[in-house]
Amino acid sequence: MTTATAPGPTYRRVVRSLGTGAPVYALLLVLLAALAITDPGFYEPDRFLAFVKRAAPLVILAAGQYLVIVCGEFDLSVGAVVTAGVVAAAEVYGTYPGASWLVVALGLLVAGALAGLVNGLITTRLRVPSFITTLGMMLILEGAVFFWTGGSPHGQLPQDFRQLGRGTAMGWLPWAVLACLVAGALAVWLMRSDFGRTLVATGDSERAAALAGVRVHRARVIAFVLSGAAAALAAILVGGFSGVSAQAGRGYEFEAITAVVLGGVVLGGGRGSVVAAMAGAFSLQALFTLLNLRGVSGALESTVQGVIVIAAVGIGAADWSRARRRRTHSSGGTPS
Repeated sequence: MTTATAPGPTYRRVVRSLGTGAPVYALLLVLLAALAITDPGFYEPDRFLAFVKRAAPLVILAAGQYLVIVCGEFDLSVGAVVTAGVVAAAEVYGTYPGASWLVVALGLLVAGALAGLVNGLITTRLRVPSFITTLGMMLILEGAVFFWTGGSPHGQLPQDFRQLGRGTAMGWLPWAVLACLVAGALAVWLMRSDFGRTLVATGDSERAAALAGVRVHRARVIAFVLSGAAAALAAILVGGFSGVSAQAGRGYEFEAITAVVLGGVVLGGGRGSVVAAMAGAFSLQALFTLLNLRGVSGALESTVQGVIVIAAVGIGAADWSRARRRRTHSSGGTPS
């Protein structure tokens, strides 16, 4: 009889450091390798940075969505916030052509944070489920945009504002990539702080967190505010990269949730890594790019997202410990 060799301490440390995000990191590596094989010029600096620039809004949205999901809630309004932000900026410049890009950008961030604040207060104070609250906010913003513009936005975004989404810093690094890096660093720092641990504890068990002295409602409101601000930042990048459209942010809410779920974050909160959620966003963007290079219709993107969400949630909900116990008993061993 042979005895299986237990994994070494180095292997266990690596797996522990990757946590629940290990599958998405592996998937991202596979997708990046597939892109290199399909398109040998993909990793030329300009083209690779262009890929990261396209992915940046979704990565930022995924980081904001993670904060809400890990504390046990949802935010379906982020796509509508992106659309409203792009349209509002165009309308502002149509009325005030000489407005400073910095003032407009800060105004959008404040407006996005206010939308998140409303979502958070309605969810926590009025006890309306966040799914309903943010769905309502999405419909309100979409209706307001359509009423305001008649379905055809007026005005244009000037070049100095669009530089944030399509220009470069220091002559080579896209501003969108820099914004993505800064947002990611802030999200990682936040989740390693006491507030981050509070969010995770709230999602794991609201009652236990409250008994431990956590101000659960305040933590969730702040999470919604940060998600709204992240959506506004994504709106700035999307407007700069793609221009003005009444559907600029359509579908982003579902892509952000898909990215978070793909990153191994548990719906319902309490477990998951913000880095893995952002890796999920990169994986989703890499998958869509690969499908496009393979000539697969973009109409299938929604189908792919649906399959990913169902598969990821199903795998996460599976009772793997019970399966391991069954294998142990069937092999005649003693469960540990």
